[in-house]
Amino acid sequence: MSHASQSPRHETLITQRHGPVMEIRFNRPHRLNAVVEALYTELLQALAAAEADPDIRAVILTGEGRAFCVGADLKEHGAARRTLYQRRQYLQLGNDVCEAILRARVPVIAAVNGYALGAGAEMAVACDFLLMAEEAQIGFPETGIGTSVGGGVSKLLPQLVGLAQARRLLYTGQRITGEEAARIGLAGDCWSGEALLDEARRLANELARQAPVSLAMLKRLVNQGAHTDLDGQLQQELDAVFTCSTTEDWQEGVDAFAEKREPNFRGQ
Repeated sequence: MSHASQSPRHETLITQRHGPVMEIRFNRPHRLNAVVEALYTELLQALAAAEADPDIRAVILTGEGRAFCVGADLKEHGAARRTLYQRRQYLQLGNDVCEAILRARVPVIAAVNGYALGAGAEMAVACDFLLMAEEAQIGFPETGIGTSVGGGVSKLLPQLVGLAQARRLLYTGQRITGEEAARIGLAGDCWSGEALLDEARRLANELARQAPVSLAMLKRLVNQGAHTDLDGQLQQELDAVFTCSTTEDWQEGVDAFAEKREPNFRGQ
């Protein structure tokens, strides 16, 4: 049964469960959802909770208010007194979040409702699906403030849009709209702001109907494919197919096909 609940433990996020879909919403709208350390740590906790719940089949990341996430909260960071080691630990958290998204067994959908800049863009790029509102903007402003990208963007972005477009976006810091992001392949598609979350939920529920073990296997295969040689990839595909064939869901899929009905997968 679909139900929604908000976790009282989170100060920087709103987490709501809608049946098999977990929605995680950045909730610092007064700062355009800019990142502070607590947002990273709470996001890691929320992703881990979704990962540990076998009934969660997909995750949606989005933002409260008019931004997705505008990157680091420079006002708060400027006022913070951190040792060099503490600064390094904070930066590690950003990488940890993107890695958690990439390695999650369930697909993660970014519903980019507004500005996605810096760390916000990094998290969006790490997601399996990046959907944008038409007028939303995504960009990597790091070269304009004397820093560099993290979260695997220098590897993932060229794979998504090609080397020439990745260089343009990363070197210049130029922001692009959802429409242009969809045109160059950075976003899977774009919609009006009003339709965006409905489309993300539609996709999440479509993914939730697929066999969870199959999706988990395929996510790992697809994410590693760019740096695995063909022989290694073929062997890992073979292992994945065999693993899937040991599950009850495989038999359910075969039976449902033969009986011309929708399968009911349980992740076992």
